[in-house]
Amino acid sequence: MATVVLADGATLQRVVATTPPAACRGLSRAAFTTYDAAVARTAWALRHRQRFALVAAGEILASAEQYDLTGSLDGQPVTICGIAAVPNRDADDGGAAAAIALETHLLDQATHGGVDVALLFRTSQSRPLAADGFEVLPTTDLVLTVTESARGGAPMVLVRGGENRDLDAIAAMGRVRASPFRFHLDRDTDLITHAITRARLLAGLSPPGVRRLEFVIAEEGITAAAYLVMSVVDGVWTLEECGDRDATGARVGALLQALIAREPAESRPVIRGWLPPGFRPPQISTAAAPAAGPSLLARAQSPRVRRLPWSASDVLYWLGDVY
Repeated sequence: MATVVLADGATLQRVVATTPPAACRGLSRAAFTTYDAAVARTAWALRHRQRFALVAAGEILASAEQYDLTGSLDGQPVTICGIAAVPNRDADDGGAAAAIALETHLLDQATHGGVDVALLFRTSQSRPLAADGFEVLPTTDLVLTVTESARGGAPMVLVRGGENRDLDAIAAMGRVRASPFRFHLDRDTDLITHAITRARLLAGLSPPGVRRLEFVIAEEGITAAAYLVMSVVDGVWTLEECGDRDATGARVGALLQALIAREPAESRPVIRGWLPPGFRPPQISTAAAPAAGPSLLARAQSPRVRRLPWSASDVLYWLGDVY
């Protein structure tokens, strides 16, 4: 009979060792083991992330990360349980069914614990859902085109690498940006650090030349006035998150112009990302792109939440929040 156990110690080692290659974020097994251990030691993960495993006869059938999150719905605070489950066996061996069973168990526990909203972080669009009532939180996948100055070169903006001292300003920008949306996560400095750390680890542990991370700041005085986090994989730029004290996002646009101007001889990159509705820096034009990558699904979990908003204009989250 399969049972759900907290994945720590030797069990956690077996979970990592049996994680399917497709769930290893493009890393080798050894690099993924290092990545997983480092992510688990961030301040946010130590308080808000747990690992579970579905075990039968000593075999790991599925594993899951569970996240303790908070957010806002229609101006009221809500508690959120996030779950990212991974089959540790092939589909033909019941792997998908095992992942669903584990998700269902954790969702039941969340219901008993009075959680308001459940989120499922999914990298496989084909695997069935654990339970009815989940819907995909809407996003608009975009291809971004950056208008470059006719004079050439970088814009007149002070650009530097992001540092820990910028995190309070980044969190403040995020709170202002999120306030008009009906549903959003609370992104404090620990969660922002966790998201950036994951991206940095993926870049640092990938084979040389495959991936890099850009975390840059536009500074005003000694304070971050805008920022962006960008993953670059095989020449494709993916905007993970960004923020700007300017409501127009003009500094974010200038940051993108500055990054492009650093490599004037190179062909212009393909830039993809999600942007909040209404946030369109004047230096950027956008076109819709086919949905790609992971998705986030949600459902109301407690009686105090009747339903969740499903319009893209009602929901704010970033690519870095997904998993």
